[in-house]
Amino acid sequence: MKNTSIFFFFLILCSTLYAHEHGHGTPLKQWELTSTNKTIHADFIKYENDQVWLMDGNHTVQTFQISDFSEANQKYIKTKSELIASLNSNVAVKTDSKSKSSFNIGLITLGVFLLLFSVFKLIKQKKAVYLTHGALGVVLLLVVSCKNTSTTKAITAQVPANNVTLMQSFFEKFDGVTTHTDDNYLYISSNGLPDHDMMVGITNWQQQVPINQNYTGDNSWAIPTHPKMAEQPLSTKTNLLKGAIAVAVNGIPIFNPLNNRGEDANFIGELDNWGGHCGRADDYHYHLSPLHLQDQVGAGNPVAYAVDGFPVYGETTDVLDEYLGKTNADGSYQYHTIKEYPYLIAGMRGEVILDPKTKAPENQVYPQPRTQELRPALRPLRGAEIIGFKTLGENSYALTYSLDSEEHIINYKWDNEDNYSYQFINPEGTATVETYKPREK
Repeated sequence: MKNTSIFFFFLILCSTLYAHEHGHGTPLKQWELTSTNKTIHADFIKYENDQVWLMDGNHTVQTFQISDFSEANQKYIKTKSELIASLNSNVAVKTDSKSKSSFNIGLITLGVFLLLFSVFKLIKQKKAVYLTHGALGVVLLLVVSCKNTSTTKAITAQVPANNVTLMQSFFEKFDGVTTHTDDNYLYISSNGLPDHDMMVGITNWQQQVPINQNYTGDNSWAIPTHPKMAEQPLSTKTNLLKGAIAVAVNGIPIFNPLNNRGEDANFIGELDNWGGHCGRADDYHYHLSPLHLQDQVGAGNPVAYAVDGFPVYGETTDVLDEYLGKTNADGSYQYHTIKEYPYLIAGMRGEVILDPKTKAPENQVYPQPRTQELRPALRPLRGAEIIGFKTLGENSYALTYSLDSEEHIINYKWDNEDNYSYQFINPEGTATVETYKPREK
């Protein structure tokens, strides 16, 4: 009976320990802001140039000066930053031998208990059967000892850094697309207009037409050159309905396949034959993978790079994970395209910084270029279908749409002084002209 009781005590203790290991997740750290006498709860992201980046439970990023924090928090920030830097350089980090998991502590406690119980019973009753309890206790202590010895040192697995020169070669195949780099990002500059026709095939149209965009200088697209796997990837079904999730190699941004109302933009007819359309700022962008670029970049090369730094490829027969990507033998990661929703990047597998001014689901990755509305936003033109688009000359285009079996034409252009002119030609041949100039920033 006593042996049975001890056996059940062992089972209950072990099951309790297993049930609680990693069961509640990692709580957010509490931070004391001496500048405002406030306390916040958030995860540490990075410390750079005296700025501290924190992310709260809603994945919203906030930035502070390190002087805003208490002395204890400042010490923690600097120590944490040094640790991250050492991990990023693949330096082995020694674990604290005094820091054991709750499971290991439980095994040690049980082992000592069984050993002492065996000794006590042998002294008192002198029965050999109690040697089994002592033997079991010794085995448990040996298991924990071996486990700790084998984990004295650990090296954090790293995602290989991107080959920046190779990335640049993909983007710079396209006229008008230029790149530059710093320690953290590859920046892609373009005028936001692809070298293919646009808009044809749209049956759900909000009366926007593509114009040039100033994606240059500090308003360029930014792709991380040292991507990192995220501990909690962001689902693109419930996040990132605003801003780009990737940049095509021809310098055109790729937005979430869902529009800002959470609808599949492709399914409801908002996209053209190339998987794109215009936003409120008349900014052309894709919502699908630009597979038509494969012929230009070459077989086996990416058609885009996600804003977490990982490349986006076309379709594959390989097994993909829940984010529509796969990990390669060298530890690198890449996304692929499928024919049905979610089409590409079902979740942002890499670490990203979110714009603190946005909230899920209409949040966006930071940094993100800015666009500016030129014309007033218009409502969808029900029943209209775009049937033609052509270039009339430099910075001059014609868009043709059909409505009630009649053709309408919009001729539009702009000059070097940023004067935009739109001529609307009715089926009867009459025309009206509207002119616009961007607002001063």
